[in-house]
Amino acid sequence: MVRAGPYKLFREYRKGKGKLRDRLIVALDTDDGEDIAWLSGTLVDMVPWIKLGFQAFSTLGTEAFAWLSGKGHQIFLDLKFHDIPNTVARDVGTMTKHGAHMINMHASGGLEMMQAARYSADNAADAAKIPSPVLLGVTILTSIDEPGFQEHFGSKRQLTEQVVHLAKQSKKAGLDGVVASPLEIEPIREACGNDFLIVTPGIRPEWADAGDQRRITTPAEAINRGADYIVVGRPIIEAEDALEAAGRILDEMSGVKD
Repeated sequence: MVRAGPYKLFREYRKGKGKLRDRLIVALDTDDGEDIAWLSGTLVDMVPWIKLGFQAFSTLGTEAFAWLSGKGHQIFLDLKFHDIPNTVARDVGTMTKHGAHMINMHASGGLEMMQAARYSADNAADAAKIPSPVLLGVTILTSIDEPGFQEHFGSKRQLTEQVVHLAKQSKKAGLDGVVASPLEIEPIREACGNDFLIVTPGIRPEWADAGDQRRITTPAEAINRGADYIVVGRPIIEAEDALEAAGRILDEMSGVKD
């Protein structure tokens, strides 16, 4: 089976033809359906990619895929699947059929789990005659720093070493890339190559509060380090003017400062 993934935007920017806005993913982290409708409608002409986490998905359900795709959005389903291989394979296959363009799962679920998800996604896409989704392994959450990792995870590895290990496992399993802090971009690139997607949360503009994030950078720094996509939520969706905030972040990504 030959996978014709939906990540045309990624391929185009790799060729130097894509737009910087195609690398910004807005996280619609809210359970307010009216807010989601307003935000998605407001941002669609500026930002194609949106992320649906548990809050938004619990409100909208699977109907969100056709609704948001119909508006022109590409959808990153951020449910971080983590279960036995059969369960994750089933769930990823189901979300593929419903139309998710990008799906993530915890890489710590293991090689077999990720391989099963890849196989299921490809089969589901083939049966539905749609492109196979981008599959990502979640490495270590950006709310965890080195002291917290050492205290709670009981690993002999340093945090960055663990991130790289999980990235290599994700690649071996056939996933397209990983979700990782922008601070680990360079070692992941060295270990997994330039064609391996790196999606980075933990992005905070210079004018935004860090909140509960620990391993963070600005949009410009993440892009300069080599992030393929950056994920931004609260600085946009909690702003008085979401469109202006998104525009400021795109300016930062391009190196333009206020």
